[in-house]
Amino acid sequence: MYESPAPDTSPPTAPGTPAASAVTSSSVSLSWAASTDNVGVTGYDVVRVQGSAESTAATSATTTASVTGLTPSTSYTFAVYARDAAGNRSPRSATVTVTTSGTGSGTGGCTVTPATQSQWSTGYVIQVTVTNTGTATVNGWGVAFTLPSGHALTGGWNATMTVNGQAVTARGVAHNGTLAPGASASFGFQATRPSGDTRLPSDYRCA
Repeated sequence: MYESPAPDTSPPTAPGTPAASAVTSSSVSLSWAASTDNVGVTGYDVVRVQGSAESTAATSATTTASVTGLTPSTSYTFAVYARDAAGNRSPRSATVTVTTSGTGSGTGGCTVTPATQSQWSTGYVIQVTVTNTGTATVNGWGVAFTLPSGHALTGGWNATMTVNGQAVTARGVAHNGTLAPGASASFGFQATRPSGDTRLPSDYRCA
């Protein structure tokens, strides 16, 4: 007796962290490392992340996409999902935050990419990369982000940290505060959290 094959329920792996380029006042190009799947990846969904909410920003059959219709001088956070032929959706990729350029001449944009280096039940260490995607040199970059409630910053490096409640602003120091067009700088921080709390900071943006 013929038995139909079992349905494919295995989702693709998560795509790589998206990288941003060609940031303008109204658009950005994103690229990422491909997902793998037991049958085959058929497409990707680029989403805009706003807190716990998501909205589709673009779809692509390849590992690149262009997001248009953005507002000048505004921060956006994007992530990517992969889809397979059975409609299974992968876990979400890590996020990248982009600040679009202004509408005047000499203005620029930036991207912010956080990476979790390690985490444990009561804390974590995160490394953040900020990239000047504009056409003018940035003197004194800044990155803002939000710690979840109950979390506390315990240290940082390669940046000065200002804390106001759960809001944190990191600013470049003497050796990395100036970024030429296309250049990047990195800084890191460590924080504590209540035991069993798995949340991580969010809302990274250029400040």
